[in-house]
Amino acid sequence: MTSTSEKIPVSVLIPAKNEELNLPACLECVSRAAEIFVVDSNSSDRSIEISQERGAKVIQFDFEAEKARFDQEEHQYNLEQQKNPNTSLPKSKLRKKKNWSLDTLPFSHEWVLIVDCDERITEDLWDEIQEVVKNDSYDGYYLNRKVYFLGKWIRYGGKYPDWNLRLFKHKKGRYEDLGIGYIPNTGDNEVHEHVILRDERGNNITQERAGYLKNDMDHIDFRDIYQWLARHNRYSNWEAGLYDKLLNGELKDGIQPNLFGKGPERTRFLRGVWVWLPFKPLLRFILFYFLRLGFLNGSAGYIYARLLSQYEYQIGVKLYELRTFGGKLNVKN
Repeated sequence: MTSTSEKIPVSVLIPAKNEELNLPACLECVSRAAEIFVVDSNSSDRSIEISQERGAKVIQFDFEAEKARFDQEEHQYNLEQQKNPNTSLPKSKLRKKKNWSLDTLPFSHEWVLIVDCDERITEDLWDEIQEVVKNDSYDGYYLNRKVYFLGKWIRYGGKYPDWNLRLFKHKKGRYEDLGIGYIPNTGDNEVHEHVILRDERGNNITQERAGYLKNDMDHIDFRDIYQWLARHNRYSNWEAGLYDKLLNGELKDGIQPNLFGKGPERTRFLRGVWVWLPFKPLLRFILFYFLRLGFLNGSAGYIYARLLSQYEYQIGVKLYELRTFGGKLNVKN
C-alpha cells in the first residue's frame, strides 16, 4: 500500500452550507489531497470555522449575484439578437455552485475531485486515485457510491451501483446544463446533473475519455430524517422540471440516453421512458422493494422504499403544478 503521508496532486472541491455535522469526517477523509476548497453559501453554523481549522480554503458563493449576472447578460444577448439575429455573442448560462467553482477557483492541480459533505473517500479509493492521476489514459473517472440509510448499506433496490463522474481534469469537465436552473426552491447547488467532458472544440468526449474506478466511496449523512426530507423536497422541484423537459422533448444537451450504456447513460434512457408511465409512486415502491430486492435491506429498506414512493408523488404533484399553473399553487382568474 502507498504511504498515506504523501500528498496526492488533486484539488478537492466540497460544496457546503450548514454542514457542521458532516464536515469533520468529510475533511478528514480528503486529507491526503494536496489542496482542499470548501465552497460555502453563507453558513450560519460552524461550517466555516471547522473548514479553516482543518486547513481548507473557504470560498463564498453568492447565488443571487450569479443570477444577477446571468439576467444582465441574458438581457444584453436578447437586445443584440433583436438587432442582429446572427449575432456571435455567446448565450449566457446560469451557473450553480459547482460549475461556478470550476470556472472560478484558482486550482493548483490539473485534477479535481468533487466530494459532497456527506460522502467519504476511503483509503483504498485514495490509493487508486493516486495511481490513475499519474497517467493520461483518461480525462475523468466515475466513482461508485455506497449509500447508507439508518445505519444500513442500501445494497439492494437499485441504489448500487451508483456511478458519478467526480474525478476529472478541471479544464475539461463541467456539469451539464439542462435548462432548469431557473426553477425556484432547488437550492444553489447542482442536484442530479452529471459532469460532461469536452475537448478544446467543445465536443462531448465523455464516453471515450472517462474511466471507472474499482473502489467505492461511502455516502453517510450524519444529520437526521428531517434534513433528508427537506433535501428531497428541493430535489422534487428539480425533478419536476426535468420531467417537464423530457415530456416536451426539450432535453437536448448533457448525458445522451443509451439503453446499453453504463451508469448515467442508461439511467437517462430509463428516465425518458419512466416519465410516461402511470401510477409512478406505486411503481417506484414495487420496483425498489420487490423487483430490485430492496426488502433484503431489512427495515431500513422498507422505510427507504416508502420514502421514495412519497418522493415520486411529490414530483408528480409539482409537475402538475408546473404544467397547469406555471409553478404556482393558485392563479388569479
